[in-house]
Amino acid sequence: MEMSEALEVIKLLSDGIDPETGELLTDNHIFNNPKVIRSLFVAIKALEHSIKTNRRRKLLPENAGKPWTEDEDSQLIEEFDKGENMAQLSKHHLRTKGAITARLVRLGKINDSFRYL
Repeated sequence: MEMSEALEVIKLLSDGIDPETGELLTDNHIFNNPKVIRSLFVAIKALEHSIKTNRRRKLLPENAGKPWTEDEDSQLIEEFDKGENMAQLSKHHLRTKGAITARLVRLGKINDSFRYL
């Protein structure tokens, strides 16, 4: 089951609706217990956050957040020294432009003030 499907089921239950039949749950049903309802709302918020985080993560380049290797550092320096721009470097290394900039600062190739231009 996908997280979005689970979210819909939990939302229905928190609204007092049987997800299978669409009927209202009885007043004495366990899912109408105030403590259970509050727990379902916490679960809803957690799933919504997780879904949002996963969507953002899918938009990031493949190597985002991964550690840099010595070989990759050497390659980055070489490409930067040849005049490749941030977009090209970002594409070659499968990292964000911010990650490229931060790495070039760390490697002493650009000044930290460059980040804010």
